[in-house]
Amino acid sequence: MAVGSPLRILIADDHAPTRAVVRRAVEDDGFLVCAEVADADEAIRAARETHPDVALLDIRMPGSGIRAARVITNEQPQVAIVMLTVSAEDSDLFSAFSAGATGYLLKGQDPAKVPGALRMVLSGEAVVPGALAKRFMQEHEARDVRRRIRGSLRSDVRLTDREWEVLELLNDGLATTEISRRLFVADVTVRTHVAAIIRKLHVSDRAGVLRLLRE
Repeated sequence: MAVGSPLRILIADDHAPTRAVVRRAVEDDGFLVCAEVADADEAIRAARETHPDVALLDIRMPGSGIRAARVITNEQPQVAIVMLTVSAEDSDLFSAFSAGATGYLLKGQDPAKVPGALRMVLSGEAVVPGALAKRFMQEHEARDVRRRIRGSLRSDVRLTDREWEVLELLNDGLATTEISRRLFVADVTVRTHVAAIIRKLHVSDRAGVLRLLRE
């Protein structure tokens, strides 16, 4: 972006009145809306075409805002991702940040606060509503643990997001039943993930996984 150029924002939400309110708020604050779309596929396409500074994505729009966040982040990691949602669910918050978001705004807040939140994200700060901040910090700490675990493994190891979650809980010393309760899945599902982790890490059992992490 050239010095002095307005910050460019992509707005993606399937609710036209919401888009209109957000657009007025950000334009009044000097942002340039480079695209306004209604679903995830359009958001991905618009990001490729317009290269925004920030993408404001509705989580529940058709095609999934989380999917759009993940694709845009993978293709253009310099684009700041901010989710706009009615959801205060932990699962949505954590999925958003796992997909690359660094901001999480709840619908219903004063629209005049949106530009300031976007500028905070663009300056490198994470923005999360106060009620969710504690849970976000816990997730942020968990991501730090994941980075440390990744650093202890070979670079060619490819685990799914769920397998990483299971591996982190194994590293914390949790047993199968405890992991299943934590992740809200069946014991057999946990055992399936553990078996996949053992295979991918080329060890013989859980103890081998833990030894590898300790080493």
